[in-house]
Formats: sequence, C-alpha cells, structure tokens
Amino acid sequence: MNKLLLALTFLLPFSTIAQNATSGNPPTIAAYTAGMEKQPGFLTFYWDAKKGKIWLEIDKFDTELLYYPTLASGIGSNDIGLDRGRLGQEHIVKFQRTGPKVLMVEPNYQYRAISSDPLERRAVEESFAQSVHWGFDVVAEEGNRVLVDLTPFLMLDAVGAVPAISQTRQGTFRLDPSRCALYLPHSKSFPQNTEFEVTITLTGDSPGAYLRSVVPTPTALTMRQHHSFVQLPEPGYKAREFDPRIGYGGIEYFDYATPVSQPIIKRYISRHRLEKKDPKAAVSEAVKPIVYYLDPGTPEPIRSALMEGTAWWNQAFEAAGYKNAFQVKLLPADADPMDVRYNLVQWVHRSTRGWSYGASIIDPRTGEIIKGKVTLGSLRVRQDYLIAQGLVGNFDTDTSHVAEMMQMSLDRLRQLAAHEVGHTLGLPHNYIASTQGGPTFGRASVMDYPTMVAKVKGAGIDLSDAYTKSIGDYDKWSIIWGYQDFPSGTNEKQELNKIVQQMHAKGLSFLTDQDARPESSAHPATHLWDNGNNAVEELKRTMIVRRIALDHFTEKKIPAGTPLATLEEVFVPMYLFHRYQVEAVSKVLGGQTYTNALRGDGQAVLAVVPADEQRRALDALLATLNPQALTVPSFLLKSIPPRPFRYSPNAREVFKRRTGMTFDPLGPPEAAVGMTLRLMLNPERCARLVHQKLFDPAQPGLDDVLDQLIKTVYKKPLDKTYAGEISRMTELKVAEQLITLALNKDADGTTRDLAHRSLLRIKTLVEPGGLSSLASYGLITHLIRQYEQNPTQVPAASVLPAPDGAPIDPGQEWLEALGGEPACEWVR
Repeated sequence: MNKLLLALTFLLPFSTIAQNATSGNPPTIAAYTAGMEKQPGFLTFYWDAKKGKIWLEIDKFDTELLYYPTLASGIGSNDIGLDRGRLGQEHIVKFQRTGPKVLMVEPNYQYRAISSDPLERRAVEESFAQSVHWGFDVVAEEGNRVLVDLTPFLMLDAVGAVPAISQTRQGTFRLDPSRCALYLPHSKSFPQNTEFEVTITLTGDSPGAYLRSVVPTPTALTMRQHHSFVQLPEPGYKAREFDPRIGYGGIEYFDYATPVSQPIIKRYISRHRLEKKDPKAAVSEAVKPIVYYLDPGTPEPIRSALMEGTAWWNQAFEAAGYKNAFQVKLLPADADPMDVRYNLVQWVHRSTRGWSYGASIIDPRTGEIIKGKVTLGSLRVRQDYLIAQGLVGNFDTDTSHVAEMMQMSLDRLRQLAAHEVGHTLGLPHNYIASTQGGPTFGRASVMDYPTMVAKVKGAGIDLSDAYTKSIGDYDKWSIIWGYQDFPSGTNEKQELNKIVQQMHAKGLSFLTDQDARPESSAHPATHLWDNGNNAVEELKRTMIVRRIALDHFTEKKIPAGTPLATLEEVFVPMYLFHRYQVEAVSKVLGGQTYTNALRGDGQAVLAVVPADEQRRALDALLATLNPQALTVPSFLLKSIPPRPFRYSPNAREVFKRRTGMTFDPLGPPEAAVGMTLRLMLNPERCARLVHQKLFDPAQPGLDDVLDQLIKTVYKKPLDKTYAGEISRMTELKVAEQLITLALNKDADGTTRDLAHRSLLRIKTLVEPGGLSSLASYGLITHLIRQYEQNPTQVPAASVLPAPDGAPIDPGQEWLEALGGEPACEWVR
C-alpha cells in the first residue's frame, strides 16, 4: 500500500502537466523543468539530458538583443574559409509573443526615421520587410516568463558552411540531423551573454580536393558552430560621423526623417566605446580601457611577438591623450574565448598558408564595437621564414643564419598582429601609407600591406630593417580622430576637421582597397605589397636585390639532409621577388593621382601622372622582359630533380611546367612574362592611355606603349641559346596577348583597333622575308592569320600562371564585408 501511494505521488506532477497541456493551460516552468540542469544568466536555459534538448526561458519580450553565430571549430582549409573562430553576421533580434507562439524577429535597421514622431517611425517600419528567424511553441509559462524548445534553431547551419563549400566547388553537402548534437562544455550563460554550441555534421558526395586534404572521411564533415545572444550596450555611446578623408569602417542607413535638403544616407564609423575619466585633461586614464586577450595556445616565441605587436596600439592611444587605455593580456585559463567580454587574438591552424583576419561584432544600431576578434594563420610565419631563407639563408651548419631569419619572421608577426588588431579598432587598409612617412621607405601605417625591405649590403642582403618596429604616424592620427573624447560644449565637427587638416599638413592621407587593385585602379602610389616613395625607383632596386639573391642561390639554402627537390619552394619567391613592385609600376602607366577631397578643404583633387614618369615606368616594365633577367641560374637547372616518393609538391607553391615531372626551364620565365604583359595590356589601363593622350599629346598613349613593346621584344637576332628560347616564348606571348585584347568586346574601341594594328605590324616582322630574324617561328604568323580570317576560332592564349602570391609575402581582408576579391583581411 505504501509503495502504491509513493508511486501515485511520484506520477502526480507529470499527470498534472499532461492535464494542463490537454486543457490548453501550459504547465509551470518549475514543473516542466524538474530534474533538468538549470543555467541562470543573461538568458536562463535548461539542459534536458534525457531528450538532449535545450529549453530557453524567455522573460524579455520586445527587448532588443544581439545575436550572432560563430564557427567554433573549423575545417583547416584557407581556400574554403571555414576557419576556427570565423564570425557570422550580427543581428538585432527581439522575442515577440502571439498567443502560444513566440517569434524571434529582426527589425530592419537599414531603413529608419530618426524622429520623435511615432507615426513617422511607423511609416518607415511598415514600408520595409523585417525578418523572422524562428518561431517557437510555448511549452510552459510562469508569470511573464515562458519556456520554449531552442534546440531546432541551434541545429541550423548558422555560419553558412553548406554554401561556402558549394561556392568553392567542393561538393554538394547537406545537414544530417542524426549526426548533430548539443556541445555542453561551451554552452553556458554569463551576466551579459548566453552561449550555445552544437556539433553539426554535413554529408555529401564527390567532395573536392580541398576537403579531401583536410577531412578524415570527406563525405562526412563535422564541425562545431556557436550561437551567441548578447546584451546590447548601455545608452551613452556617441556615434561619430564618417569622413572619407580618414579611414574607418562602420554602418550606413537611410534616415527618412532627414530634410530634403540634406543627404538621406547616414554614415557612422565603427569604434570601441572609450571615454576619458577627465575629458578636459590633456592626458587621462580611460573610464574603461580596451583590453585584448591573446590565445594561450600560441607557442613561444610567437606569443611574445604577437603581444608586443598588439601592444603597439597603446602608442596611438597615448597620442590621443589616453593613459594606458589599450592593454594586452593572456587569456585566463578559466575564461571562455566566446565570452563577449573578451576581445580576442586567436591562433588558427590550417593545412596551407592563408589569410589572417581582423573581425568585429558591432551594434548595428550605432556602430559601437562590442567585441574584436583577430584570427592569425599559423603557417604565415613559416612562409616568411621561407622568404628569409631564400634571401639570407646559408646552411653551412643546421643553425647558421637561423636567428637572423627567425628575427625577420617575428618582426613580420608583430606588424601582422598590429595590422589585424587595427581592423578590430575600426580601421580599413591604407595602401598609400607605404609612400608616406619616410625619406625613402614610407611606413606611415601598419594598415598597409608591407613586403620586407631587403637592403643591399656589400655583396649580400641585409634584413635588419625588413619591417617596421612600431605603429605609424597615420595610425596615430586615425586613432586621435576616431577616439578623441572632447569636453562638453566642444564643436566636435570643427575639431575633427582640424585633426584631418593637421594630418594632411604632415603629408599623410588615406586611400584603400578600391584604389589599390593592380588591374583596374589608377593611383600610382596606392598598392599592395609595394615599398618605397617612388614605385619606379623601387622596382629598379628590387631587381638588384633579386639578382643578388639568384646569383647567391646554392644548395645551402636548405639544411643538409633535405631533399634537393625542395629547393624549388625556396626558389619561387626569389625568382618572383619583383612581382608586386611590377604591379605597382604598372599603375604608373595611365596613372592618376587623386584624393578623397571634400569641397573647400584645399586638397589637390586629380592629376595625371607626369609624362616623364610614365615613360620611366614603361622602360622599367620592359626591362623585366629582358631574357637575361629571366633565365634560371644554371646551378638550379641541374639541382632540382623530380620529387622523391612522399614529397609530392603543393602544386600552388611551385612553378607550373610543360615538361611533366621534370623542372621546366621555361616555366618561370613564362610566368614572369605573362605577369608583366597582363598588367601592361590590361584593357582598362589601355583605355586610360588612349584617353590621356587625347587631352595632352605630350603624354604617352597606348600607341606609344605598343610601339615600344614591339621594338623591345621583336628586335632580337635569332639565338638558339636558353636566352634565345625565352625571347621566342616572349614574342609568342605578346602576340597572343594582343589577339586577346583585340577580340575583347568589352575593351575600348580604340584600344582594340591599336591592338589590331600592332598584330598586323608583328605579322610583317615574322613572316618569311620580314624584318625579324624570327621568320622560322611560323606559329605567330599562323595565329595572326587565323585571327584575321576566323577570329572566333583562335585558341585562347595559354600562359603558365605564377605560383600563388599573397600571402606569399604576407596577406588578405574586407572579403566578406565588402564582397571584394581575395586580398583583404578585414571582416566585420
């Protein structure tokens, strides 16, 4: 009898729950969650171990909070981009209840009415769509609190792994719910944020090469994705309007309450909240300093280098009048890196070298940065060491020159850490900085992409000044402008304008990604991986450094006991040491200098590069086609055998070849020639050359460039040597490139016409009886005749591409944020 009574007593609560549910009265939260593990915090939740579910308690209705997903554990492929710590897009969301249902709604902050009139605000809200991320059924409630099943929402592919795999052509994958589960060690609640993590598995057929190289069973790809719900910042942050003359990322939105006489699009910068304890003081401590934490999984001596480089930013905040306002610490052992309270510098491993990123989680309403997140790829330091190895390596013993090479690599890591942290402070790239801030080598900003400054010292190369050792002058001015805390009553707009004018007076300015691409952009001083105040002079100097490196290239570039075939990996960045400076000089042709000038600010607006400088650039570019400069040293031709067993090369890190397994002596020259010709004969550059001569006959036009190109390439006497074969290859590639240009329907009409006329001229040179000694090279004649008779049937030009460049001499960013091509390291 006692046992029966005990059983009835035990079953009574569950019977009551069932009756309440049947009658339409949901049970209490306490009754429903009896026996579950409770996690109180910003959003309280319960872990139901029997069902493997997360039950979320909601007591904040119509209260906005921040939601964003993260990739907690990645797949290790730079090409796919699904890296550990990758941040997803942030969303402002709120829970809204309708009867037995709760919707998670995202308001549309792209379109607003900043007005005190509720009807004006409502008109805008109802004109544009919102987004409902999920709908939850209420299973229990108590007072103004309800309980919902959060599990199905958490099991989504929140970071977009499936489309990322598809876009990189790695197969068609889908989420397999049977192989997904909650990951409890990283599901917890904090005072300001609540975190959930799940193990998800994607399954698919025919996985691509990138996946096959990193996943143990490529048809089953398992990773962990993270979901963060974060309390929005307290009021008090003051948004700062964007100024295009100084670089800051940020937010944009339409404000339909704006008077018609004013711009409707509002632009504000992204920055951390930073306030002086005493805004009137020239130097003051911060109310709350900005603290960055380094991943303790980073090994020494890399750890110390990253902490030092990150700490450089305190120099900039000191210049802005703050004392110890920017700090760097090691992440405590008991801290969770997903906790929104920690700005994090994370060390990430991949199977191949790749990009590093500076990312931020911001408040989309105001632009305030809530959390900075840096991802540094661990293989980058090895690539920098490899470049140093090619420049100064001499393994007489296993340790000779190692300290020098390692020092350059660590110097680069310091600069890289400062660069990526700069992105998380709100700063984009400043690619004009490498021409400003110094008499010869400008180092005005760590937000530029630097290549190492290798100086000639006697008969060798000196790397002691390869990279900057501190923050740049532009970086200080940008922080002063973005983070200065003005006393009450100050006309902030006037003071900010004064800061920009003072910066300009120091010879500093800002131009970024859109101004720096080697093919389409035109500013001669704005480029990636270039050095020096004058691009042409630096190319000449770089070619000297390259020559020294090649002349001193011996088997001692690799340690004893290393397969000689691996010499090629060290050789590649030496042979192509000039590649980025060639890109920079190509922008001088048809180049235009300009600024992000505002009306009335007194800046020079736009000017064509002087004719003499353009002609110097043309001469420097044509010099890179000299066969003597392109020959591979005879030592190397005898020293790079086919790869030994189990040393298959990464095809992206060595020269492509037409000779099968053996090293192709024409592969490197063809890659270098193709690089120069592609840049010189870029259709947009050609159009600028055509147009500039129309308005100023003293300027070189495309006709002049093509004339010089043909005279340089097609004047060589018949030569059956190695250099002679490079000449013949170059002549063929010029003809093929001109055919491609003449047939490009998107190219400027005069550009196509001049390319056509140049082909007819080349035909007269190479035909039997022509002026050239290359009459025996009938392929050029055949291609031009085919172009004349049936242009649609001309085979596409085939040029061996150069091995992958960036980040061969470091770098990428803004890719996800701005939809740009790889060459950007900033995601927001």
